[in-house]
Amino acid sequence: MRLHSSHMGFRGRAAVVAAAVVVLGATAAGGAPASGASAGGAVARGPFLGPLNTVSPVASTVPANGDLNPYGTVVVPHSTGKLRRGNVLISNFNNAQNQQGTGTTLVQVSPDGAVSTFARIDPANLPGPCPGGVGLSTALTVLPGGWVVVGSTPTADGTSATVQAGCLLVLDSNGTVRETIAGDGINGPWDMTAVSSGDRDELFVTNVLNGTVAGGGAEVDQGTVLRITLCRQGDEPPQRVATTVIGSGFGERTDPAALVIGPTGVGLAHDDTLYVADTLANRITAIPDAVHRTTDAGTGTTVSTGGNLNGPLGLAVAPGGDVLTVNSGDGNLVETTPAGSQVAVRTLDSSGTPPGAGALFGLAVDLDRDAVYFVDDATNTLNVLH
Repeated sequence: MRLHSSHMGFRGRAAVVAAAVVVLGATAAGGAPASGASAGGAVARGPFLGPLNTVSPVASTVPANGDLNPYGTVVVPHSTGKLRRGNVLISNFNNAQNQQGTGTTLVQVSPDGAVSTFARIDPANLPGPCPGGVGLSTALTVLPGGWVVVGSTPTADGTSATVQAGCLLVLDSNGTVRETIAGDGINGPWDMTAVSSGDRDELFVTNVLNGTVAGGGAEVDQGTVLRITLCRQGDEPPQRVATTVIGSGFGERTDPAALVIGPTGVGLAHDDTLYVADTLANRITAIPDAVHRTTDAGTGTTVSTGGNLNGPLGLAVAPGGDVLTVNSGDGNLVETTPAGSQVAVRTLDSSGTPPGAGALFGLAVDLDRDAVYFVDDATNTLNVLH
């Protein structure tokens, strides 16, 4: 989101205490219970963010080729190939010249700050179609067997005038691209979450380019959420067997600073409710029965809007079921219950003008379920709130 004339890299700053605002039991304007969601549980035991008050840098996310703007953030669940359990996998959206939609690298960061390049993807040497090439977005997940799926929303020169539909890239656990998944609704894959059962994977992918470029900067309400069903067989890359539109009508538009703004973060709750960060509408919505539904839920049910939300981007579901979102308009992380109460706020970045704007994107809860990793585009670092 935030543009840089040159990367700042890891500045070795000391851990700082994050600003904390805890609002218990408050319901944001327009807040309503999410369909199928249980209210009150997380509030009764206190917010997940309650004891988390300290932000510490972990490492720079800038690899040897100079890629900038870390976007996708996921914690590796199991060790296989080059992947190590508990490490954080991160995708970069910009190249070293700071052109958006041209980043080609995935880096892996250990909790103690060791950094390695997991993959550097060659747009000219892909195993299948990916309209426009490679520009790695926030859409990032790790499937059983170590299969890494990352979205590409590519440009030729860093501007929305050249952005194309892109694809999902499937890499093996050693960082080799083995497959591309394109078309059939994939159009600017912007963020993603996944759930697996047996040999099947369900990807939930937001798309932000449906009519967006033609809109010329005006908002168009054509953003979608796809459920893409994959089937795994042995050592072969997972194959797409079905695509279902489960959400549509989300606002999206091109933006000179952000390339494109549209539905971003997605997170799946234990009751199969999919939460979506509807960035332009400044709200969190819920799509019920996301794993099994066969119909389009539109933009879903509004969970919470306004209040401490300020252009929510990245989204994760906390262990107790609350929804964590980071704002594009300021450097805050907000915790919201399934009933719509915004119960905690933490300031993660206060740099720039306005403070923290454009700094935050991807986030993920660590495997011990007692900290939150997040990338900071203002410093090109992976940080942790603990």
